[in-house]
Amino acid sequence: MSSPHVLTPGSSVSRIMLTVLAALVPAIAAYVYFFGPAILISLTLASITALAAEAAVLRLRDYPVKHFLFDGSALLTAWLLALSIPPLAPWWLIVVGTAFAVIVAKHLYGGLGNNLFNPAMAGFAVLMISFPSFMTHWPAPLALAQHTVGFGDALRYYFSGGLPGARLDAVTMATPLDTLKTQLSLQHTMDEVKRMPIFGSFGGKGTETVAAMYLLGGLFLLRKRIITWHTPVSFLVALIAVSAFFNSIDASRYATPLFHLFTGGALLGAFFIATDYVTAPVTPRGKLIFGTGVGVLEYLIRVFGGYPDGIAFSVLIMNAAVPLIDAYTQPRVYGHNTGKTP
Repeated sequence: MSSPHVLTPGSSVSRIMLTVLAALVPAIAAYVYFFGPAILISLTLASITALAAEAAVLRLRDYPVKHFLFDGSALLTAWLLALSIPPLAPWWLIVVGTAFAVIVAKHLYGGLGNNLFNPAMAGFAVLMISFPSFMTHWPAPLALAQHTVGFGDALRYYFSGGLPGARLDAVTMATPLDTLKTQLSLQHTMDEVKRMPIFGSFGGKGTETVAAMYLLGGLFLLRKRIITWHTPVSFLVALIAVSAFFNSIDASRYATPLFHLFTGGALLGAFFIATDYVTAPVTPRGKLIFGTGVGVLEYLIRVFGGYPDGIAFSVLIMNAAVPLIDAYTQPRVYGHNTGKTP
């Protein structure tokens, strides 16, 4: 039988997917509060595209459309991708990324249970490599924006590419991670950079609260036993350990572990992306290795790589290693003769 293997009594794929979607709602609400309603349009566009692409491919493959369409997997892929890309990106960017995630990364590998790479992160990687300029127009926190983008303004921008009475740079700015990397390259110190208004108490203004809501949602998933602790804990411990090591070497050049936890996609990645049932290891030891690898790569890409955040690429790299990890972390079969004499 193909993965994912649902072992919890009374559970089903659709119930698990809907529970994960529900766990994302607090973070989405915080996103709307701090950055405006544009994210709701992104989520809607991604959801419609994912369901349409899923239905089309299921029909081409002669699968029962209704049964598979409403299992929630396509919708979860859409939400994770929409939460990973700028909400003020052009409408076609969201459609292209979501369609690629569902049609190529998911169904060309055989559909749910057979895909090697996380579909949402595969879609993100394609967009980041193909359209990097569009992936940098993140909305500024409402407290810092020169022009407030309401729901109607966001709709007009999505489909016309313009905002009445405002330029794009009046409502967007670089992310805290991008700002940090740019300012450090200009030889500013961490203390100088963190005085900039885009930064909050210990992370990006607004984004630190969104990250805290991802943490809350992740703890909810752990409480419901939708995910196990192995991957998120090993991911976060690795990220904390590596960032603490570099911060101890030179605090003026390397941010604190708290900054790395509550800025960017670390907590979203730890609880909602790296824990994907299909593309992550199935053994407890394998999950620990996988989470550690993602956490270390996340930091290295953030700090030394060419991208401000590395969650997508670190997950995809470790996805490729999952078959090997599973093969070498299988528990010993009960009664198996090790060849050793008592």
